[in-house]
Amino acid sequence: MAQEEEEAEEITTAANVIYVSGQGLAQTPATPAYSTVVITREQLTATSSGRLEDALGSVAGFQQFRRSDSRSANPTAQGATLRALGGNASSRALVLLDGVPMLDPFFGHVPFSAIAPERLGSVRVTRGGGSGPFGSGALAGTIELESAGAVDLGLFTGQVIANSREDTEMSASLAPRVGNGFATISGRWDRGDGFFTTPLDQRVPASVRASYDGWSLGGRLVQSVAGLEVQLRAAAFDDQRTLRFAGADNTVEGQDVSLRVVSRGPWQVDALAYAQWRNFSNVVISSTRFTRTLDQKDTPATGQGGKIEVRPPLGDDLTMRIGADYRRSEGDLAEDAYNAVSGLRTEERFAGGLNTNLGLFVENDVELGPLTLTGGVRADRYSIQDGYYRVVNSAGTTTRNDAFATRSDWEVTWRGGALVRANDVLSLRAAAYTGLRLPTLNELYRPFAVFPVTTQANAALVPEKLRGFEAGIDFDVVDQGLRFGVTVFDNQVRNAVANVTIGTNLRQRQNLDAVKAVGVEISGSYQNGPWGLDASLALTDAQVRSSGAALPLDGKRPAQTPGFSGSVSASYRLDNGLNVVATLRHVADQFEDDLQTDLLPAATTVDLFAQVPIAGGLSAVARMENLLDETIITRNQGGSMDIGVPQTFWLGVRYGF
Repeated sequence: MAQEEEEAEEITTAANVIYVSGQGLAQTPATPAYSTVVITREQLTATSSGRLEDALGSVAGFQQFRRSDSRSANPTAQGATLRALGGNASSRALVLLDGVPMLDPFFGHVPFSAIAPERLGSVRVTRGGGSGPFGSGALAGTIELESAGAVDLGLFTGQVIANSREDTEMSASLAPRVGNGFATISGRWDRGDGFFTTPLDQRVPASVRASYDGWSLGGRLVQSVAGLEVQLRAAAFDDQRTLRFAGADNTVEGQDVSLRVVSRGPWQVDALAYAQWRNFSNVVISSTRFTRTLDQKDTPATGQGGKIEVRPPLGDDLTMRIGADYRRSEGDLAEDAYNAVSGLRTEERFAGGLNTNLGLFVENDVELGPLTLTGGVRADRYSIQDGYYRVVNSAGTTTRNDAFATRSDWEVTWRGGALVRANDVLSLRAAAYTGLRLPTLNELYRPFAVFPVTTQANAALVPEKLRGFEAGIDFDVVDQGLRFGVTVFDNQVRNAVANVTIGTNLRQRQNLDAVKAVGVEISGSYQNGPWGLDASLALTDAQVRSSGAALPLDGKRPAQTPGFSGSVSASYRLDNGLNVVATLRHVADQFEDDLQTDLLPAATTVDLFAQVPIAGGLSAVARMENLLDETIITRNQGGSMDIGVPQTFWLGVRYGF
């Protein structure tokens, strides 16, 4: 302890070190009252794929809508959720990067390809927990991404790596000390011909590999100004993919800016403002004639918002959080439909709208010796407005022109919990909470087709509401490097938005009565010198509650939701940079659709990572994805299937100083 205090003093007084952290305010004392998992930087930079979603996969219960990653998935299908509360492609978990919501303003998906894990210092995943101070959208939980600072990055780090298919990944970061803080500039470029997502027995001459070509750039400036820590961030990305057939190209691009000001004085303040710009395009190719049927040529969207949180000085035993946040999402869609035989345009479609949300919150932690109590309430004023859907035929005549009425309301949510530190090893916790998520512009206004199924939008969707409770026990034997935790939970999403079958090859987004998930989460880690072991599993019974669907759904499992998922990683790390990691993952059976007619079989994968120092700051890096070449079915619609990444070997170098 004395050594830690001495090092902390050096950081705050030495003239040649960094004075600022680049982070927000510290976690409150009651944070452990909710089910939380922290992914360290060592884990983030040691995945077999080099992808953020791969690192998040070590948290059992995390899932995307499909099992594909950001090299071979349609970007709009990459929603993030937790606790088996999935069922459609929008995120039910709120993903924050340095406090900024990263969900697409139009679609609600996460731009995983734009968030390089090597730029992050840590990730905190809170499963459940309600909206609280995080903001609306934290329905299934919150994933908080923290950017790495100059200490983590070093002055320069870089990597070049290629795989057995000649795909390449290149990244670099520069983090000089500037003034009394630091700056970071990072870039990454991924490209490759990819792999065939179509099974061998279903390939046709038009089948192509899932090629990808994407880049991202990011920069941060962190300074201390008049006792305040000022954090300025800017980023841009572009990602192009081809899926399944020649010409089935899609592109997603974006730009972000944010300004964060943090005061760590007696009155602690965290103030944030941000703006985002996004666009998406996608060409749909007929799976029978292999010609263009739809060109989603332009989907511009913008997001703006901010948050302010104040923690007044109320004494050592009280931590109060008072604040407000605001989010505005606006977007428009322009697409052309084509006749698959003639190739002529049959109609133009336009859709869009505006969603806003203003939230006010207050939360307080009270420390009473070994007992910590926490509770808070939140009020959200939301508005769904300016919605429209218009269709123009090939002759230029408007055949449909819908303008949807504005809707607005107040919703009140709350959360509370208790944490008991029975002794230095054992902690007990319990929590109850509610949460809120608005339907996205995509769910409200944009129909889409994935052959042979068409899914209609629904402008009458109402917000989803979560009600849940959980209890857990944690063991933390620090001197033996052992941690172990168990959580049991009961979460229910009322008015859950799902893609509901209403006819042959026809679905519509509808509010179900509820999706109810009851389960247990187990996590543990053990560190003995250089040897480490991390494990996580989730066993969940998730069921749909539906009384009004055209076809019987009541009691069925939500689409794309496994009943069991788990991972185990064994590692060997030395201070000289040697790092070897082996990961075993298993995801149980799940269904493609709401009627449980199309099965996605269970998949078990083994991944390897190794970093071996060569000289100075130079290291060799080897990665193996899907070592056993397991067939991972990612889509199954009436027997038409897509598959995930096959066995893939990567080899390259890293350099840093």
